Amino acid sequence: MYSKIAFNNVKKSIKDYAIYFLTLTFAVCIFYSFNSIESQKAIFEMNSSQSNTISGLSKIIGMVSIFVSVILGSLIIYANNFLIKKRKKELGIYMTLGMGKSKISKILLCETLIIGIMSLLAGLVLGMIFSQGLSVFTAKLFDVWMREYKFIISFEAMIKSTIYFGIMFLLVMIFNTVVVSKYKLIDMLTASRKSENVKFKNPIVNIIIFILSIIILFAAYYLVIKAGLNPEDSRFVMSLVLGIVGTLLFFISLGRFSIYLIQNNKKAYFKELNIFVLRQISSKVNTNFVSMTIISLMLFLTITTLSTGLSFKNALESSLKDTTPFSASALMFLDERSNSKDIKENLDKLNFKFNDDEKYIIYTEYISNEKLKDILKDYIKSPEDIKGFGDNQIEFIKISDYNKIKSLKGEKDLYLNQDEVLIASSFGNKIKEISKFAKNEETIILSGEEYKIANSDLITESFYTDSISENVFTIIVPDNFKGELIPSRSILNVNYSEGKYEEKYEDLFTDFRSGSYTRNDYTDFVLGYTRNQIYTENKSMTTVILFIAIYLGIVFLISSAAILSLQQLSEAVDSKERYSSLKRIGASKRMINKTIFKQTIIYFMIPLILAIVHSIVGISVINDFIVLFNKPSIGLSSFVTLFTLVAIYAGYFYATYTGYKNVVK
Repeated sequence: MYSKIAFNNVKKSIKDYAIYFLTLTFAVCIFYSFNSIESQKAIFEMNSSQSNTISGLSKIIGMVSIFVSVILGSLIIYANNFLIKKRKKELGIYMTLGMGKSKISKILLCETLIIGIMSLLAGLVLGMIFSQGLSVFTAKLFDVWMREYKFIISFEAMIKSTIYFGIMFLLVMIFNTVVVSKYKLIDMLTASRKSENVKFKNPIVNIIIFILSIIILFAAYYLVIKAGLNPEDSRFVMSLVLGIVGTLLFFISLGRFSIYLIQNNKKAYFKELNIFVLRQISSKVNTNFVSMTIISLMLFLTITTLSTGLSFKNALESSLKDTTPFSASALMFLDERSNSKDIKENLDKLNFKFNDDEKYIIYTEYISNEKLKDILKDYIKSPEDIKGFGDNQIEFIKISDYNKIKSLKGEKDLYLNQDEVLIASSFGNKIKEISKFAKNEETIILSGEEYKIANSDLITESFYTDSISENVFTIIVPDNFKGELIPSRSILNVNYSEGKYEEKYEDLFTDFRSGSYTRNDYTDFVLGYTRNQIYTENKSMTTVILFIAIYLGIVFLISSAAILSLQQLSEAVDSKERYSSLKRIGASKRMINKTIFKQTIIYFMIPLILAIVHSIVGISVINDFIVLFNKPSIGLSSFVTLFTLVAIYAGYFYATYTGYKNVVK
């Protein structure tokens, strides 16, 4: 009997359950899709390294899914609480007819089970379709071909989704039982008449809090721009704290402040039903300021991660073309403890041999007591910029060594006079000041001697293969340079036919990093990478970051839109009598629908607008970090983010608007 009542309740309330069902279906779909990545390997032409990366990515997503399940579980409980609240009066009528709380709990349990099974099945089917598109996206990220298209079904992801969401629905059932057991009959029957409490009624207090929130947010923006993406900087941590506090205070004061502001504009205040709309929105913002804060911050994370994730990956991978000019490179630090004069002598001690068809060079980098901030003192004005350059020493390369590098690249040699030098730098966020220096200055003082700067255009090429260019400021000097030069590093550059000696160098560099060759009386540590190693490691890292960003971004977006939607539908339940009053005093159906539309779109847009403002600052800071690797391009990622945001957010908005009208009817 209870299952029949539950089924009829779900059937007649299908419009009320639409948002709940939509959210659950989306959640299962996303959960299944991202947890099915491991199964997609079967259709790809992958080498062992790429296959291992997919396996590692799958494990990381599995761990992230635990966090995601907590978010989605909280969302499901929140959504379920809305449905219970909406049906308080109905449940109260059941009790007046003699039905006990335990029997009501059984009905709710059956309803939850029916909705859960329906949404789980729909989500899995939708997830199977969505995961096929994810397969194509994965292939593009890894630059691999599909052997042949197959419709992949991941039974492992299906089982995991069923278990995780089964646990969530079990918690919802327990929650329903506990909630119903605490309700009193009088509370159920009079729930719709209860009004919300307003936190701060004094308009002066709200104005002060609102202005304070704006000041705090601007302080947070200033600190994060100055600190950059550096978690170790106290200004970065402080900006996060101020950002959260400022956002919270903004929503605490927004409702009453907006009333005060619009009341002073009598034309707008008394136009149509604007008074009613303003009071409705103000009431909800005042009472839901905590959830509005969380929603705005989640939307901020969504926009920022989705907009910058793909650009970070593209910038990092495109920068590798510039930072990996040779098949392999290795360096050895030179100091008073070094046992070899250069890296060649060090490798000879290990009986490492170069083949006849390999081309290689050995050159030395030098340092001096000159400080970069002293050379560039006229181009770095603020204390923050000076601190950014730190105590970086100037590096030196002799012109004969530089010509060795150019020769290995197949380029022509350069000639320098005794009184000339060349300036080189490829370090992203410092290159602006250094370029100005090279272009504007004709001479430079080194070890008390004046030298002409022979190049007005900065040399920005990489001198050896590495994942990121560390050439902050290098001066190429004549071989008989008179200043003091201290040997700093001995560097090996090698070119060989693609793949021919890859394993040989990978084994050598891996042995050094694993500790097989430790510093002793004969040998020194060598740090090296092949071009292929760098490409593989960077692709693995960027792909993992991008997948996690997309996964969390979509989950946050769905959660934010669902909470906003449920809050508005809850408002509709509480406001039915108010809309009936509007109708009785002559408001037409068109006017009421327009009021509902205004109220819904404003409520959806408030947290989104603040999130966009946060994101503009956040994206600029992240882009400054990405510049270290290459100039970022967020055009494509911004379009994808905009499309995803509009599709999901607009879908929830339309469902909310339609549901609100149905409730009011």
